[in-house]
Amino acid sequence: MASQVQPNMPLKALASALNNNILVKLKDGSEIIGILEQSDTSMNLVLSEAKEIDEKDGKLLANYGRIFIRGSNILYIAVNVSDVTFNEPE
Repeated sequence: MASQVQPNMPLKALASALNNNILVKLKDGSEIIGILEQSDTSMNLVLSEAKEIDEKDGKLLANYGRIFIRGSNILYIAVNVSDVTFNEPE
C-alpha cells in the first residue's frame, strides 16, 4: 500500500530545522546557506549568517548577514546541511 504524504510535513521539517544551518536553492539558481531564524506557512524564511555559495564548487560568493527570502522564490530547501560541503576562500 502506498504511503500517504501529510500536507503539513514540509512545514514540520522546516520547523524542526529552526536555529540550524540550512541550504536554500532559489529559482534564479543561487544557493544560500545560513541559520534558520523564522519561517511561516508560505515558507518565507529569515536566515542569519547568510552566505551565497557557488552551486558548482561551493565557493563563497557573497556574505549577506541577516536576510529575508520570500517563499515563492524558493526551489528547494536542504535541512540536513551537514551533508552539504562548501569551500570558503582562505
